[in-house]
Amino acid sequence: MKPIIIKKWILLVVVFVAASGLLYTFATYEGAADENEYVDEEVLEDAFEVNGPLSLKVVLERIYLDGEVSEEILDETVWAMEDFWAQYEDWQVIDLDGEQVVFQQYVDDISPLLKSNGYFGISEDGILTIYEGKPTEASKIIQSFFQIDVGKLESHQHEQLKGGIRVVSKDDYVQVLETFKPYTTKKQ
Repeated sequence: MKPIIIKKWILLVVVFVAASGLLYTFATYEGAADENEYVDEEVLEDAFEVNGPLSLKVVLERIYLDGEVSEEILDETVWAMEDFWAQYEDWQVIDLDGEQVVFQQYVDDISPLLKSNGYFGISEDGILTIYEGKPTEASKIIQSFFQIDVGKLESHQHEQLKGGIRVVSKDDYVQVLETFKPYTTKKQ
């Protein structure tokens, strides 16, 4: 029977040591958890600390149907990034760094320049062209389109193009393009 008593004592010692180890581990874990809670609160306080607004240079590029690109430069003070991104949700980000954001947007209309002083005309080479001002050799070309077979044009159409056809709206722009598209030269 003595061997059984020794086994009981060994078993009792093993259980005691295991229980002591568990209690020690649990007590140590509790202390570490308390320290981590304190550290986490500090980290959270730092993360939500307001350091002031962010100043950004915002560049807005608008690309119009006639190929004209306008650029507007703004200095923005950003208090909340969510509000900032919501303000420009219809724009595409082209470039971004810590000091500047460049946005781009395609505008389904003709440019203000074309509306204020745009004329369709025909170049010396017979290309349908939009000019800034009435078509002359000195006029600035805004956009060129396609070669026109001048021989197929009615005389009044040719004269209209030589004198310039005023463009004040997207509808005018589309109508002139559609009117002269059938007179395009065919490449052979």
